[in-house]
Amino acid sequence: MTRVVLHIDRLVLRGVDAADAGAVATAMQAELGRLLGSGAGAALLAPGDRAVLRAGRISLAPGDHGPALGQAVAARIAQPQPRSGRS
Repeated sequence: MTRVVLHIDRLVLRGVDAADAGAVATAMQAELGRLLGSGAGAALLAPGDRAVLRAGRISLAPGDHGPALGQAVAARIAQPQPRSGRS
C-alpha cells in the first residue's frame, strides 16, 4: 500500500462566495480521497514535489455551488500535470 500525503497550504478560489468555502473544501477532500483510493490520481504519486499546481479555469452549471466545485477541483488535481524542470 502506498501512503499519500497531500498538503494544501493555500487554495485560491476566485469568485466563490465565502459561505460556500467550507462546502468546497469538504467536497474536495472527499473527492480527492475517492480518486486517489481508486487509482485515478496516479499522476500525483510520481516522484518529486510540486510546489504549485494550477487547476485552471473550471466551469460549472448554473446553480452548482460548493460541493460541485470541490469535486471539480479535486478532479483537476488528480489529472496528470505537465512537469516543469523543477522537482
